[in-house]
Amino acid sequence: MAPPPASTRRPEPDDDLGLFGPGSVTWRVHAEPILAVAGLRALYFQGLHPRAMAGMAQNSAYKSDPWGRLMRTVRYVGTTVYGTTAQAEEAGRRIRALHARLTAVDPETGETFRIDEPELLRWVHVTEVESFLSTARRAGVALSDADADAYYAEQRRVAALVGLDPATVPGSAAEVSAYYDQIRPKLRVTREAADALLFLTAPPMPKRLGLTPARLGWFGLAATAFALLPGWARRMYGMPGLPTTDLTASLSVRALRLTLAMLPRQLYEGPIYKEAMERVEKSRARATMPSMRTAGTAKASRRFAPSATAPISAAPTTKPT
Repeated sequence: MAPPPASTRRPEPDDDLGLFGPGSVTWRVHAEPILAVAGLRALYFQGLHPRAMAGMAQNSAYKSDPWGRLMRTVRYVGTTVYGTTAQAEEAGRRIRALHARLTAVDPETGETFRIDEPELLRWVHVTEVESFLSTARRAGVALSDADADAYYAEQRRVAALVGLDPATVPGSAAEVSAYYDQIRPKLRVTREAADALLFLTAPPMPKRLGLTPARLGWFGLAATAFALLPGWARRMYGMPGLPTTDLTASLSVRALRLTLAMLPRQLYEGPIYKEAMERVEKSRARATMPSMRTAGTAKASRRFAPSATAPISAAPTTKPT
């Protein structure tokens, strides 16, 4: 049986560069190790939504297993950004199935609500991607306003993985700003949010790191992440929202990015990222093969074709008898 036309074949695994690919703003942003600070900023930010915070406090293992939960989150984000399309979709399927089973109780009204309510999913998504983008830009990553809008638009694909309608998710910087203006009246610091703030700032350190400089290093990281929040969000937590704090935070995160740039890349490039880079190289190699074959065929044709100026040998003749 003849193979199907190229246009109808399913892509080989090595051809699948995932939801985004090397030409995307998403890959540029997420290649930056400084996003570790952004992830912590997002957690501080997300705690300001009372129901989102209640859902996390009542269902998450962030206190009993903070580092395990952190690694699971890192793995999920890495898979959606750098995994194949199938890997990203499977990660989304698992997270949707998990959320569908979970409920929480509103601490003020006593109402039971689902964790996968669109409002909660949207809040978590927007604060996460806005944290990634704003932290990268303030750290000195060269991203234009058009890049920022493209990033938000690209990230709607990730929003769809958790069950959101992409049309309901902000897809530009202006839409994100308008979303924050719209939701701010619903935000406040609850007892659970204040408790999470303290825990995230001084969590139990992994074994053998509790009494080492790692404790001070984490505290500095957490202070920078918190200072990167919008001034109005810091004020909700009862902290200063001064412009000088914004400037200090920007200088700190920029210096941290420069420091990280001096580290060997293998220290922070995980297996998901490395596999993605291998697929890119294989895809590029295959893309050059047709042109190489075409060039080789043309060269062979020139080699074996009769010359336009060479005489053509005559067929032997037989002398008549």
